[in-house]
Amino acid sequence: MRKVRTWLEPLIFFTALALLWEFGARGFGVRRYLLPPLSDVAAAGWSLREEIIADAWVTSLEVVAGFAVAVLGGVVLGVLIHFSNFARRTVYPLVAALQSMPKIALAPLMIVWFGYGFASKIAATFLFAFFPIVVSTLGGLSSTPQSLDEHFRALGASRLDAFWRLRAPAALPSFVDGLKIAMPLAVIGAIVGEFVGAEKGLGHLMLFATANGRTDVMFAAIVVITLLAVAFYWLVELASRLVWWRGGNV
Repeated sequence: MRKVRTWLEPLIFFTALALLWEFGARGFGVRRYLLPPLSDVAAAGWSLREEIIADAWVTSLEVVAGFAVAVLGGVVLGVLIHFSNFARRTVYPLVAALQSMPKIALAPLMIVWFGYGFASKIAATFLFAFFPIVVSTLGGLSSTPQSLDEHFRALGASRLDAFWRLRAPAALPSFVDGLKIAMPLAVIGAIVGEFVGAEKGLGHLMLFATANGRTDVMFAAIVVITLLAVAFYWLVELASRLVWWRGGNV
């Protein structure tokens, strides 16, 4: 019964939202160029399904590649800052300052530096996803109780052994939480990169729909982007359930 409720409640909730969208837009006489009914959005998406699938594939590749680079760079920098007081005093404030800058203002620079191709979208995705991974990695490594570290040292463990056997496993829950925050941001980064300059992708499709006054296509693209972000988030969620100390309860 509990498993049924787990699936039934969200199904009822989102069905109610869909019906509210459909009949609310029609019942209140909202003009279609402002808010088309959900059925119009579904019809537009179906008519352009091949193009949408192709664009979604391009955006997915950008998200995966940019997110992977952000994870690699974020982990390396987080570990460096954790072990280096100099990096904590210099590099970390710089990263925090860059994070406070509006990413969309930096996106045009990605086009100037990397061109209109795949690399600029990876760079934009990296910009959005990088900082949460750095913070979560650093926070996880710093959360290890000092008493456990001293106990490891008393047993003769080297600093490297203490890192691999104590600090790194203890940091994983925080690191996974950082991944779950960074993944939707990676999707946003890819879309922003496509807004600035792209020939393919869901962001490019939204620009095309805007230029042609196709609000229904624009909403179809938004729905697909949302589903894409949710799918990637749940992939990270599914991976986190394999972490044994979480016991599968995330």
